[in-house]
Amino acid sequence: NILNLSLFFFFYRSLSDTKQANILRKARYYIKQKKYDEAVSLCQQLINLALRGLSYYHTYDRFFLAFNVVLGFVGWTSYASLLIIKSHCNLMRGVSTEVKNPSRLLPCTFVAVGVFVAFFLLVQACPWTYYLYCLLPLPIWHAVLREMPVIQGFVTLLSTFPPRRFLGYLLLFILGVEVLVLSFFHRCMLTAGLVAFAAWPFITPLWTRAKSISLSWIFFCLLLAVFPLMPVVGRQPDIFLVVGAGFLVLLLSLFVVTSIIKRKDSFINEELVLHLLQMLSTVFSMCVVYGTHNSLLRKQGLPLLNQIVSWMILASSFVMPLLSPPFLFDRLFSILLSSMSTYLLLSTGYEALFPLVLSCLMFVWIHMEQETLQQSVVSCRQKVSTIQFTCNTDVAQCRDLCLDDIRRAFFLVFFLVTAFFGTGNIASVNSFDPSSVYCFLTVFSPFKMGALIMWKILIPFVLVMCAFEAVQLTTQLSSKSLFLMVISISDIMALHFFFLIKDYGSWLDIGTSISHYVIVMSMTIFMVFLNCLAQVLTTKKLSLCGRPKSHII
Repeated sequence: NILNLSLFFFFYRSLSDTKQANILRKARYYIKQKKYDEAVSLCQQLINLALRGLSYYHTYDRFFLAFNVVLGFVGWTSYASLLIIKSHCNLMRGVSTEVKNPSRLLPCTFVAVGVFVAFFLLVQACPWTYYLYCLLPLPIWHAVLREMPVIQGFVTLLSTFPPRRFLGYLLLFILGVEVLVLSFFHRCMLTAGLVAFAAWPFITPLWTRAKSISLSWIFFCLLLAVFPLMPVVGRQPDIFLVVGAGFLVLLLSLFVVTSIIKRKDSFINEELVLHLLQMLSTVFSMCVVYGTHNSLLRKQGLPLLNQIVSWMILASSFVMPLLSPPFLFDRLFSILLSSMSTYLLLSTGYEALFPLVLSCLMFVWIHMEQETLQQSVVSCRQKVSTIQFTCNTDVAQCRDLCLDDIRRAFFLVFFLVTAFFGTGNIASVNSFDPSSVYCFLTVFSPFKMGALIMWKILIPFVLVMCAFEAVQLTTQLSSKSLFLMVISISDIMALHFFFLIKDYGSWLDIGTSISHYVIVMSMTIFMVFLNCLAQVLTTKKLSLCGRPKSHII
């Protein structure tokens, strides 16, 4: 066995061949002496030692592999942070980040280390996966150390920062990440986070400068904080809550349409027809939900007309937002109406209110960030009501990053996690209630039902991501820097969950720990998908009657 010939291999000393032989010899002696209790005790001791030895050999390389994984995580997070500092911050102005004659010592050192590690793994006869774990951190850390001037400049800046203030920000960031991690185990932590968000205006000048917006922010934060405290959506439908959510959407639509009509310079007949059609779609959704529920109670099945209307509403929800004007709030409100029409059809209880409250908070968030930007040194060039979504963002308009942008990235991650666990839908996918798709089909079809429930799950995420597209546009925030900050936060969370992975206990505990790690690791890929979908919904424009529309600002 090549493993036994390894110089760095250590046998399990608690169960050596000599000790094993002694235990067996004593057990046979006790059996001959008819001391069966002592013999059983020795056998149990041997069994326990054997199990510990088996665990020792199975997890022998755990520390070695975990060290390399942590090294890769820390290196990648450091490199992403350095890219943000170098490309999108004004911290490095006046510091030369380019070396005219780069030394070959650094790459040669990493090549030598890589050769040594590969030879070490070859002698150990390790699997090919070990090479990935051990060699991947090397190019990452090489890229980090190449940015030594940036690191020096950042360290110089930190040395001028007040220690108490620095420690305060660091502790606040750590506390925020811990709340995100704990929310995967206890949904009530989302409530604690939203209550903390509600206190944000009181520690900033927002309370004195924009009191009405601050009150709205506090109200919707506290209202959204109620949902994580409610039980997971169960199998007892409450259609009156679904219909009530539809009425609230209609009231909000009437208020918004009335306010838009007053702006005669930016409102034409086609847009009015579009808003009325979306309101009519909401009415149809309410009728279909109520009618389908009563029909199923009478054991009459799903009416064909209700089924046709449901699929038509679902299909139109992808097209209607693209017909709305590209103005920021007009497009976001159109996305909300189309999403709510579909979400009502897929709801069975209080979860129908969740995306509505979440969207209201997102609208207030946009105003709050605009007010925050007006109070900073950055000047706002446009009012929110006049900003339009564009396919190509002017890179020259992207400003340097500041500490508030870290908060914005954290808000995004927090709201995505809230959309994830807000009503408990994701946490109980295995116990999925098929009654939520009864407006579309009642015959068991796993692919169709799975696609419908996945779209229901995605709707809150899409609403959050579209709102952040508006925040990014109004605050002139670089999408690249935002993505890097989200990667850094998700990697820190993933590293946390990496240490929480269990290989003992019940299958539920083991599977839950692994699923949490996979979810956070997939957050980056999921963010790319959501970003692309949000950009399509916010920037693409379809013209009615085959002609483009002109808008007067």
